[in-house]
Amino acid sequence: MSAGFKGRTLLRYTLFQIPDLILLSLGVAAAVRWWGLPVLAGYGLVALWLAKDVILFPILRVAYESDSGSGVDGICGALGVVTQPLAPAGYVRLGAELWKAELDSGSGPVPAGSAIRVVEVRGLTLIVEPLTASEP
Repeated sequence: MSAGFKGRTLLRYTLFQIPDLILLSLGVAAAVRWWGLPVLAGYGLVALWLAKDVILFPILRVAYESDSGSGVDGICGALGVVTQPLAPAGYVRLGAELWKAELDSGSGPVPAGSAIRVVEVRGLTLIVEPLTASEP
């Protein structure tokens, strides 16, 4: 991961935490003024809140990344197995998912059990090409 990409992710995470921090600070200020909460305890609560955000960032980082390789971009290039012969359309399995697929132009029929690579996504149909014996 590049430094710029990580920096943008950290910035997004920080910006999403600001409203909560503002509300907490206002609540602590009110508690100090009206209920006699010691100022030091108020600073402690804010410090604990900030520590929580620092601790949770590594866990939640993926949710704040703008381009995590999911969706259509994550499917293109994926490897799968033909479950129903492609001549030129059929079904393929990518991991645990079953997808409708069509062969890329210029490809002949592909029997069940053959390995394929996704080259494009059109709606909910995958455009695939058969893998040769020398490809992984």
